[in-house]
Amino acid sequence: MASPVFILSFLVTLFSLHYSSLSLLLLPLSHSLSTTPFNSTHNLLKSTASRSATRFRRRQVSLPLAPGSDYTLSFSLGSQTISLYMDTGSDVVWLPCHPFECILCEGEYSPSSIPHPGPLNLTSATPTSCTSPACSAVHSSLPSPDLCAAANCPLESIEISECNPFSCPPFYYAYGDGSFVGNLHQDTLSLAPSLKLPNFTFGCAHSALAEPIGVAGFGRGVLSFPAQLSTTSPEIGNYFSYCLISHSFESSRVRKPSPLILGRHDKKVENELGVAEDVVNYSYTPMLENPKHKYLYCVGLEALSIGKRRIPAPVGLRRVDRRGNGGMVVDSGTTYTMLPKKMYESVVGEFDRHVGAVYRRARAVEERVGLSPCYYGKEGEKLFGNIPKLALHLGGNSTVVLPRRNYFYEFFDGEAKRKAGCVMVMDGGDEAESGGGPAGLLGNYQQQGFEVVYDLERKRVGFAKRKCASLWDSLN
Repeated sequence: MASPVFILSFLVTLFSLHYSSLSLLLLPLSHSLSTTPFNSTHNLLKSTASRSATRFRRRQVSLPLAPGSDYTLSFSLGSQTISLYMDTGSDVVWLPCHPFECILCEGEYSPSSIPHPGPLNLTSATPTSCTSPACSAVHSSLPSPDLCAAANCPLESIEISECNPFSCPPFYYAYGDGSFVGNLHQDTLSLAPSLKLPNFTFGCAHSALAEPIGVAGFGRGVLSFPAQLSTTSPEIGNYFSYCLISHSFESSRVRKPSPLILGRHDKKVENELGVAEDVVNYSYTPMLENPKHKYLYCVGLEALSIGKRRIPAPVGLRRVDRRGNGGMVVDSGTTYTMLPKKMYESVVGEFDRHVGAVYRRARAVEERVGLSPCYYGKEGEKLFGNIPKLALHLGGNSTVVLPRRNYFYEFFDGEAKRKAGCVMVMDGGDEAESGGGPAGLLGNYQQQGFEVVYDLERKRVGFAKRKCASLWDSLN
C-alpha cells in the first residue's frame, strides 16, 4: 500500500468575500490521513525523502509522484467534479480520462485519500483546435501550421488558415519519475456559484506512467490555473496565497482547514503620513526570471543562518543565469527543502557543532528514514535541547525565520525504543554534476505556518508567519 497521505482538498462550499474593492475567493482545504499498514514514521519519512530527492534531481518539474505531504484541490468541469494535485512547480492542468491506462501505478496512492479521483467521462468538453494559442503553448510554442499538419489538416486548408475543425495533436509531458500523453480540451470550470470560467483549457490523458491522479499546475505558464483565471478575473488570478497548518505528519494536529486564497485579503490602514500600509507585515523577495523554465517561481537565496553563524549561499542559489540554471524554487509539490551539496554539508556541520555536542548521532535512523543528520534523545527529556535557530536570507533584504518544527522533526524510534530527531533539509547534489536547472528548492514542509503569497503583478513572493487556523476563522 501507499505511504500515509497528508492531503488538502477543497470542500464543496466555497465563499466569495470582498474587502474594499478587491474580490477574494476563499477555498477551504480539508486534511485526511490514510490509515494503512505503511503508516509508520520510518516509512513515511523515507518515502517523502526519496520522492523529494527524485523530483528535484531530475530538474524538470515538481509533482507529487506518490502520496506523502501533498495537497489536492477539487473543482467542477462541466457537470463533474475532480480532485487533482496542486503544484506551483508546473504549468499545465491535466486529468485522467476514460479509458485510462496507468503503467506502474499500483500503490502510488490510497484511493480513500482522494475525495474525487478520476478518470472522468468527458461529456460536455470540446477538443481544442490546432490553431489555438493554447495548442502552441502546450507544444513548446510550435507554430500552428506545423501542429495542424500533424493533426492531418489538408495543405490547402493550412494555406488559407481554415484548420479550426482539426484538434490539437496529443502532447507529451514528463515529470520527475513519471509522464503522460494527453489531448487538450475545453469546458466550463466552476469554483463557486459566482465564478464560472468558460473555455477552461486542460489536458485529458488516456495513458500515464506512475501518474494516477492528475495535476492542477499553479506555475507561471499561460495554461496554468492562475493564468487562466486571470483572463476573466485578474483580481483573483494574479494574486494568490496559501497557509499550511503545521501538521508534523500527525492528523491530530489538523483540526481546521488550511486556507487557499485567490485574491488579496490584506486590509490596509493609513499611517501617520496618510500612506496605506499592510496590517500584516509580509517579507517579500523578488521573483527571478528563468529563460528556460519560465513557469517556475524562482527566488534568490543569499544565505542561511544557523544559530549565530551566517552561511553564504553559492552564486548559483542567488541568481538565474542566461541558460536557466540557478535560483531557489518555491514549490508546493515537494516536501523538503533541497540545498546544493557544499551548502548542505555546511548546514550539517553547524548542526553537528550545536546538537552533536550534546546528543549522539543516530546513523541507523538516518539509513532508515533517508534524512540526516539525526540524533538520539536523552532518556527523560521531552524535547531536544540545543537546537539552533534557522533563518533564510532571501533577495530584496527578505529574512524568513523558520519555526523549529519546520526543520527539526522529533519522533519515537521504535527499533531503538527511544526518541530521535532529524534535520528536515536535504542534499540536492553537486551543482557541477546536476546537469543544470534550479540550484535549490524550498519545500512545503518548511512553508508550514506561513502565509505564502504569490504576487504575479509585482513579480514577488511574500512570507508572513501566521496562525493558519486563525486565518481561516478570520476570513470565514
